[in-house]
Amino acid sequence: MAENKPQEASGGAAPREHFASRLGFILISAGCAIGLGNVWRFPYITGEYGGAAFVLLYLIFLVILGLPVMVMEFAVGRASQRSAAGAFDKLQPSGKWHWFGWWGYIGCMILMMFYTTVCGWMLAYVPQMASGMFDGADAAFAGEAFNGMLADPVALIGWMIVAVVIGFLVCSLGLQKGVERITKVMMATLFVVMLALCIRAVTLPGAAEGIAFYLVPDFSRLFANGWSTFGEAVYAAMGQAFFSLSLGIAAMEIFGSRIGRERSLTGEAISVTALNTVVAILAGLIIFPACFAYGVSPDQGPSLVFVTLPVVFGQMPLGNVWGCLFFVFMAFASLSTVIAVFENLVSWSMDKWGMMRSRAVIFNGILVLVLSLPCALGFNVLSGVAIPAIGDIQSIEDFIVSNNMLPLGSLLFVLFCTTRRGWGWEKFLAEADVGEGVAFPRWTRLWLKYGIPAMILVIFVLGYAPKISVWLGLA
Repeated sequence: MAENKPQEASGGAAPREHFASRLGFILISAGCAIGLGNVWRFPYITGEYGGAAFVLLYLIFLVILGLPVMVMEFAVGRASQRSAAGAFDKLQPSGKWHWFGWWGYIGCMILMMFYTTVCGWMLAYVPQMASGMFDGADAAFAGEAFNGMLADPVALIGWMIVAVVIGFLVCSLGLQKGVERITKVMMATLFVVMLALCIRAVTLPGAAEGIAFYLVPDFSRLFANGWSTFGEAVYAAMGQAFFSLSLGIAAMEIFGSRIGRERSLTGEAISVTALNTVVAILAGLIIFPACFAYGVSPDQGPSLVFVTLPVVFGQMPLGNVWGCLFFVFMAFASLSTVIAVFENLVSWSMDKWGMMRSRAVIFNGILVLVLSLPCALGFNVLSGVAIPAIGDIQSIEDFIVSNNMLPLGSLLFVLFCTTRRGWGWEKFLAEADVGEGVAFPRWTRLWLKYGIPAMILVIFVLGYAPKISVWLGLA
């Protein structure tokens, strides 16, 4: 395997640090995408919308929506050899897109403002499960335990700090020696743990019903309440395609700027998307067979992981071991995203302000720590802070990123790569096809230029419609 050699930056600047190998690039890009969107959000949304039929919808949108946008982010990064801080200035020197460089930094920062707290929840549950705390527990006990953790500001802030410190310590070691090396180990461990959990889940007595629910499509479930249910499912599947790949806030663009030109970007995006999807599918193969085996409903929403699954593990032989392994897997999945997004913030600061890595790590570490406090306090001290139809502080921050910055940022990447006012179609295509591997399909231009923007706008409007109804007193 050829190594990605550093390329000289423009203007005689120091060579840009690149990944040591193609595998490192794929694993870290996948690690950024693999996280709570796959192992927390995807299973419970799948449960809410009827199982396999929703999975099929999600996979369709992943291919026609998520994959092209990922190639565009990679292309902008590799062509410019810069993070979002300077990529748009270099590729479109007129200055019309200068402001978009801030989009990625702000989006990644807001994402970390609530993601670090939820990552802390995963870390907190590892010792709790290992201790046997949930052995024989019922849903009431599990719910009280989760709510008790949320009500404790010291505990939430403490575990949030652990997540932040781990992320920035890894980034402080550098791209190859820190981010790449440690993410490789985490991802390898994640897959080993996932496979062990999958084998255990699918071999449970009564697991076959859960496997069928998850893998055998029953389209009648998408129309349980008529076309309105189908519309909600389509909207959820489209939104999940963006959320699960971390698209629209330049989280993938930075990794494109740190790879060589040996491989075509479409092939690399397919590899990252496939790895990301495998993790999401395997997460479901752990959760749904276990739920059906123990007679637990799979449509419990966000509480599925923290309330429902501890009850399931508590009923299993050696449940504390399997439960501990499950939350180790969850913690590694969320930490892989934390590390990757922190690397985005650090690289952006280095490119924008010329900071040394050590200074960029300290600056962003303190900033993330301070800005994450409202979310950690939003379940207790600041629990009264809420917006109607959105929710508490964590929900507000999630809404800003998931319902606004991800789809709108993806729309802007598409416009930048397909219109004359941006970088332009031919330049994008030329960059995407450099190297060995799959070529980007030229015939998709009309779909990219008109179809994807229309679909993104639909996602945006559908996301706001029910909330506006509440705000206007119509619902």
